[in-house]
Amino acid sequence: MQQGPSILVVDDEQSIVEVVALYLQRAGFRVQTAPDGRTALQLMTAEMPDLLVLDLMLPGVDGLEITRRVRAVGDTPIIMLTARKEETDRIAGLELGADDYVVKPFSPQELVSRVRAVLRRTAAAQPVAAAAPAARALQFEAIRIDPVTRLVTVAEREVVLTAKEFDLLWLLAGNARQVFNRTRLLDQVWGETVYLDPSTVTVHVRRLREKIEHDPANPRHVITVWGVGYKFEP
Repeated sequence: MQQGPSILVVDDEQSIVEVVALYLQRAGFRVQTAPDGRTALQLMTAEMPDLLVLDLMLPGVDGLEITRRVRAVGDTPIIMLTARKEETDRIAGLELGADDYVVKPFSPQELVSRVRAVLRRTAAAQPVAAAAPAARALQFEAIRIDPVTRLVTVAEREVVLTAKEFDLLWLLAGNARQVFNRTRLLDQVWGETVYLDPSTVTVHVRRLREKIEHDPANPRHVITVWGVGYKFEP
């Protein structure tokens, strides 16, 4: 009986579902499949998988809407499948919280490698926060960051961050005024650089600003250093 991580594959192309499921099962994963968004939501209501392989274009409830709903309740990893090659489509998924994407047609072996990579990052047990010594909370004007409870407050109002948004903020704020390029942020926050698009960092910075900055368009703390990367200004 397979005891590996559970994967839910959602795609309306039966041939893709069969091949992907076969390769994932051979790699030791427990696999469920769904041909459309509504079926996927029903399966996730019964049991949330360890990772979701999700087609962008689905009948009924599409992949973007499923991503919205999954992110509203947690951080289940999502790898999005798309037949489109335009950057805007990839960004749309990343904006909503997808962890990675694969453009069709793709190699099943590559998808399995990406699944493993994303699960490794998820299982890394928040390496940025864990590396901090008996970490004390950081306070910057109205912003307070507590690494023990992983709570962030702005003007005493609790702000809900995803796991990676918190890790990104903790790394930048814990090294105030130090400039990090996107490759280094991918390495230290996500733990992988091979399969991730650097725009992942851009998207997370944007979402972080929307949550902690008074004026996200003119940030006070999370600053872009043009041509280099990002830094946290106390």
